[in-house]
Amino acid sequence: MPDLMDKMDIAFPNLHLYLHNVPKNFTVFGFTIAWYGVIIGFGFFMALMLISKMAKVTGQDPDKYWDGAVYIIIFSIIGARLYYVFFSWEYYKDNPISILQIRNGGLAIYGGIIAGFLTAAIFLKIKNYNFCEYSDTAMYGLVLGQLIGRWGNFTNREAFGEYTNGLFAMRIPTEMVRGGEITALMQQHMTEGTNYIQVSPTFLYESLWNLCLLTLMILYTKRKKFNGEVTLLYLGGYGLGRAWIENLRTDQLRIHGTTIPVSQVLGICLFVAAVITDIVVRVKLSKAVATEKSEDTEKEDTDKKEDTESEDTDKKESSEAEDSDDSEE
Repeated sequence: MPDLMDKMDIAFPNLHLYLHNVPKNFTVFGFTIAWYGVIIGFGFFMALMLISKMAKVTGQDPDKYWDGAVYIIIFSIIGARLYYVFFSWEYYKDNPISILQIRNGGLAIYGGIIAGFLTAAIFLKIKNYNFCEYSDTAMYGLVLGQLIGRWGNFTNREAFGEYTNGLFAMRIPTEMVRGGEITALMQQHMTEGTNYIQVSPTFLYESLWNLCLLTLMILYTKRKKFNGEVTLLYLGGYGLGRAWIENLRTDQLRIHGTTIPVSQVLGICLFVAAVITDIVVRVKLSKAVATEKSEDTEKEDTDKKEDTESEDTDKKESSEAEDSDDSEE
């Protein structure tokens, strides 16, 4: 691998994988289209396809998911952007018009999730649909959309981690990276004559994590104990993975006035909350089942007692009738 890379190249040297001419955008009839947006859009489409499929598998009407899709997608994108801007205000405050330039990246998934849940809650309330059942089915699409969408970060050369020389180390030209994301450690490992940084591809880690999570969610579908459990599995599973991956990233969104990554804190909180909620609901269900069994047992005992008393009464009446017949003779 030469010390100089073309500005469009991306390499994974330890995997002996060299990708040439990987553009951030392309042009159609004079219009420039960002691959980031195309990949995000494809992620939404595939998410809806999977949701529709899983709705059929679980005996639901897919149309009710298509009905709410437009509202949820629009407000999820808005929420993802506002969340990102809020925690990156120092970058946007002097150039607020750039807030509208989503094609350059800058969507925070947790902002999209929060906005999506709120929008869905309002929509489902109006339509009188079961929130937990709807949410369980929607989560399959959400995690699929995430694992696809992360490749938009790949074409944008963003969402990467600190310098590494591990198996999945990725090299990207410094010309294609925002200056503020190049750390001192990256610069330290830039030997003379090179024009690239070598980083951890955290977008790839998260995409693979989401693939494993989606597989687990699908396999667990028929084993879930209650509506809402697949949602908890997603929130806890993604939260756990994100808490780990966020620690590796160099473009963390931090709580204002601190160096604490907000997505890491939120991920840990969601994981803990999901585990506790699942345990509490399972305990309640177990108690309800035990109570129902106890009531059934008591009913059976009462029925048996009544049957026994009835039999004793019949026998007594039969005996008295026989005695009466003997007396008449």
